Amino acid sequence: MGSSFLILNTIISLAITLVKGDAGLIQKTCKTTKYYDLCVSSLKSEPTSADSDTKGLAMIMAGVGTANATATSTFLSSQLLTTTNDVIMKKVLRECSDKYAHATDALQASVEDFVSELYDYVYLHVMAAADYPNACRNAFRRYPGLVYPQEIARRGDGLKHICEVVLGIVDHLAS
Repeated sequence: MGSSFLILNTIISLAITLVKGDAGLIQKTCKTTKYYDLCVSSLKSEPTSADSDTKGLAMIMAGVGTANATATSTFLSSQLLTTTNDVIMKKVLRECSDKYAHATDALQASVEDFVSELYDYVYLHVMAAADYPNACRNAFRRYPGLVYPQEIARRGDGLKHICEVVLGIVDHLAS
């Protein structure tokens, strides 16, 4: 997974340096999204965003989503080690960790599609990534005695919001 992340960062950096935008582009672009504050704060925390075009900003946000999904998958894997002998809980945590790993893969695929300007596929991959937290929540629902942990819910909502930002930018690009 480490080499995939390096490749992803290289693709993003290459694409971002190809076309540069103006200083107000972050605000203008983020106004087209559902989560303006999340969009602005995420993009302003990435130094290369100041010199990016709209597509570059979308790719940066996809990278933010990738980092979120990877961190959540890692968190869930670590919970497997600290969970008591509850076999069902471990099974569901493992399933959820796998779902977030799939979200990472989907977001990495979206970046490759951005480079090729295949926006329909970008949309498809980002929508898939946004749905993996629902699959995790549903895994908990299959076992009535299990409570869906707040931390997982919070992380899942975060990924969904990041994906909504990416989709908002894609809508803007495609119009």
